[in-house]
Amino acid sequence: MQFRQLRYIVEVYRRGNHISAAAEALNTSQPGMSKQIQELEAELGFTIFERSRNRVVGLTEPGREVLEIAQRILNDAASLKNVREDFGAREEGALTIATTHTHARYILPKVIARFVERHPAVRIGLRQGNPTEICEAVAANEADLAIGTEPLRQFPSLLMLPAFQITRSLIARKGHPILRVKPLTLEAIAKYPLIAHDPQRSGRWKILDAFERRGIKPTILFDAVDADVSKTYVELGLGIAILATLAVDPRHDRDLRAVDASHLFEASTSYVTLRTNTYMRRFIFDFISGLSAALTPEAVRAALRKRA
Repeated sequence: MQFRQLRYIVEVYRRGNHISAAAEALNTSQPGMSKQIQELEAELGFTIFERSRNRVVGLTEPGREVLEIAQRILNDAASLKNVREDFGAREEGALTIATTHTHARYILPKVIARFVERHPAVRIGLRQGNPTEICEAVAANEADLAIGTEPLRQFPSLLMLPAFQITRSLIARKGHPILRVKPLTLEAIAKYPLIAHDPQRSGRWKILDAFERRGIKPTILFDAVDADVSKTYVELGLGIAILATLAVDPRHDRDLRAVDASHLFEASTSYVTLRTNTYMRRFIFDFISGLSAALTPEAVRAALRKRA
């Protein structure tokens, strides 16, 4: 068994079971990669990948176990490198953050600005996706941490630490009649077309659940990709939206108005998500504490030890 064979397994999975794409990403040949995977399968005594007409179509049941082990081994190897860098050059390195559009646009800029002032030699990278995709990036060691709301599936290898709450407001174009309704009710909102959240985001379901519990069926005009897209169509007068309160900036959204709707819709929790089997650089702890005062380095380390 060789280290590179494990890397090949993980990369093929990351590339959607396309060996050619995995080989290109790792700068090796497709025949050579296929041979190495087959040799590992022969050594283990079972197939890792399901194949159809010589094409990889997915993981076998034992193959899924091999993938998890391979990911842990590769993560541990990366951790050794982080230990060396942490004690050899403490102020240098890279921090890759996987996050959603709302967090990247409205929450992280100030946090990152403060972090860069303290750690100017640390390179920041952002990867954007929905809550499930950003957790997948952390699990695959493609990001150091994720910041977002609840994913639509569980990740046993990850630790999710609650950081802060996101409340919701109704967003409408200036002069819209819904803005004159006091107090704001679900019945009043349901009279107008609603520009809804992306189905891959848990916020959509929290909003729709509130209507369902009251036996109300809102008219959904269409699903928007993110908060900025939603606001664009609201500004055109095509409908109203329920968005994170922090997504509306009076300085820039001059033709929009926001009404607090926290009494109607459940708040969402934003989490910092980490791998449990990895060494974290010291500046990562500093970044997390800058995001939430409750997530001190001591608190985060204690939570990681508890999951170890």
